[in-house]
Amino acid sequence: MSARQLHLNINILHSGFSPAAWRMEGSDPRASFDINHYIKVARIAEGAAFDAVFLADQAAISDRIDFRPLTSLEPTIVLALVAAHTERIGLIATASTTYNEPYNLARRFATLDHASGGRAGWNIVTSADLSQSRNFGLDRPVAHQSRYERAAEFATVVKALWDSWEEDAFIGDASTGRFVDPLRVHPIAHRGKHFSVHGPHNIPRPPQGHPVLVQAGGSDDGMELAAEHAQAVFSASQSFEEALAYAGDLRRRAERFGRAGSDILVLAGLATIIGSTEAEARRRQEELRDLIPLEYSLARLSGVLQVDPKNLQLDAPLPDDIPLPPDGGHTFFRATVALARREGLTVRGLIRALNGGTGHRTIVGTPEDVADDIEKWFSAGAADGFNLMPDVLPQGLEIFADEVVPILRRRGLFRQEYSGRTLRDHLGLARPVNPHAAAAE
Repeated sequence: MSARQLHLNINILHSGFSPAAWRMEGSDPRASFDINHYIKVARIAEGAAFDAVFLADQAAISDRIDFRPLTSLEPTIVLALVAAHTERIGLIATASTTYNEPYNLARRFATLDHASGGRAGWNIVTSADLSQSRNFGLDRPVAHQSRYERAAEFATVVKALWDSWEEDAFIGDASTGRFVDPLRVHPIAHRGKHFSVHGPHNIPRPPQGHPVLVQAGGSDDGMELAAEHAQAVFSASQSFEEALAYAGDLRRRAERFGRAGSDILVLAGLATIIGSTEAEARRRQEELRDLIPLEYSLARLSGVLQVDPKNLQLDAPLPDDIPLPPDGGHTFFRATVALARREGLTVRGLIRALNGGTGHRTIVGTPEDVADDIEKWFSAGAADGFNLMPDVLPQGLEIFADEVVPILRRRGLFRQEYSGRTLRDHLGLARPVNPHAAAAE
């Protein structure tokens, strides 16, 4: 196997990427509310030596729950239970910097890292939708620039809290009665624009030093946040050329923060619909499409674009003057508009191309087709790996694990088995040096 290794995560989107996944034969309509569903999917992924499972989060009902499952269970709690039923696979949870506080969130992820033996990751997001704002006492979303200023300071505070305990602060010597060396536990005394946090943390430094930091923003502010803090980035590029440009831009930004461009892994979002032949995969795609009400797909598209559905004519292209949403949602807005413009799609055609989704790229084909595409992107540096979203769970993941992973292994792209125990091990990331120890040296 080459020194550079392909990375694979499974994004557990309730019953699957397709909004109609819960209606397919063999699917459980209650899967999104059933912890055993998440455990089962994670164990399948671990059996194939995936790097991590990933959970998105929404602290509101922001979709048409009359048509599809919703994201509802709190991800760090779900992943704590998944940790108890797995041994190696990483556990990446989304948590918003807009409606949390640094101390509580640092504590939550440090606890997950300790509980799992060093497998935790935090997907740093800001929250832009009105439904979540109203659940936290606001009449409108926080302005885009302000959200990302808060997010950058938030990440800085969280890392400082994780570093507030030196590696050897805990002593636990029963013979001397010495439990912790207080000289090696440091207040952070943070005073900033958005937060005032004295510290220190009340938990020893996490097993990984820091849980892995992930970011998923495609806006300029989001890329700056990722360039400064993230070790991995979830991208939503729809084309190979866009993906190459995105990866290059992100790595140049990282270098401006004094980091090596190779310090950041780009993990592209990839939805899969797999069949034993291309015709079978296309039939599966059509079956899923036919189960999605047009009313739902149009409402979802208008939400991504933040336009009134009345302004979208099904058999006409997108309007030329759709503005970038002022307060967020830039990643999927750009991916969706770029797909429509590049392919010359009508609104109806765009809805079909998205398969009821919100802008992630979809491959429809055989296991060889999927492996060929993954190899092309990986070998050219358009992605270091993929955040996979099978059409239906767990069936779509089982097909990928049984049919695609062996091809990737034969080509020397993906590991045969785990070589380490932590998420940082899987991703090939160094453990961050504690600045207090570095200062002492």
